Amino acid sequence: MTEVIAACGFVLFPSKTLCYCPTRGLCVVTSDIVMSKVALVVDDSMLIRYTVCRFLEQRGFVVESATNGEEALGVLTRVQPDMIVTDMQMPKMSGSELITALKGKPETSAIPIIIVAGRASGFDKSEKRANFTIYKDIDIEAQLAKALDAVLGKASRAHAAGK
Repeated sequence: MTEVIAACGFVLFPSKTLCYCPTRGLCVVTSDIVMSKVALVVDDSMLIRYTVCRFLEQRGFVVESATNGEEALGVLTRVQPDMIVTDMQMPKMSGSELITALKGKPETSAIPIIIVAGRASGFDKSEKRANFTIYKDIDIEAQLAKALDAVLGKASRAHAAGK
């Protein structure tokens, strides 16, 4: 197996490398260099996690997931994502507590954050620490597309999709 090199949120694979993706398993990478954006999806709802992860993977992202903020902080000890998509109401550690922890550390304070909230959840719209907010009860994929454009920019999103 060829060495995998991680740098600045991108993963570089020399030609014909076996790699492991948590959501897809073992994959053979045949290009000389593959550069993928990394996203962390944090939500206690399996359906929302699946929907968001699949949407991002279809656009070329490598996706890590967690079921609450505490678990997300554990993921962050081994992965430096390019963006984080988080629910606000979760057990153990809420999205608000997660954002506080992220903004309090220099190595994670600049990571763009997209909040996923239910309209009826009592979400405080004055939350200004996130870059974008989407709602679970409205077409989530259309909102995610707008959020990617706003947070990462069209050129960056096209690059992540390999265009």
